[in-house]
Amino acid sequence: MKWDLDRTDFEILTLLRQDGRMTTRDIADQVDLAPSTVHERIDTLRDSGALKGVHAEVDAKAIGAGIQALIAVRLQKHSKDRVEDFRGHALEREPVVSLYHLAGEHDFLIHVAVRDADHLRDFVLEQFTTRPEVQHLETWLIFEYAPTWELPDVAPMSD
Repeated sequence: MKWDLDRTDFEILTLLRQDGRMTTRDIADQVDLAPSTVHERIDTLRDSGALKGVHAEVDAKAIGAGIQALIAVRLQKHSKDRVEDFRGHALEREPVVSLYHLAGEHDFLIHVAVRDADHLRDFVLEQFTTRPEVQHLETWLIFEYAPTWELPDVAPMSD
């Protein structure tokens, strides 16, 4: 889907990404629009699918996840059904934080948050090595996870 977002839409999205609890009035003050106009723009961004939701960032350690890791997966054969089946299987697993379908050497990169090394080992062995479509796995421990809440500067130069 192609969206026709202007510089103000990008500013609103950036502000919401930085603080999803920001009030319409506070956003309006920063983008120099009336609160009612900002409210309409946010509704339009939601309705169009450009704004997919507002979420809370939770520290994984607070919920008992002592280790985060990335699991790179290479499939044996590629067909739409196999890719979709594996994708669905991975996304249904509880410790999966995010999933990336890739081009290149690996087909998927899966971010997981687990209790400890034993939980990571058991999860990989039970959930991925048993899948017939999986050819190769690599696992990397994450020492630090630091998401950025800025949008890339790809906004149009003018309205």
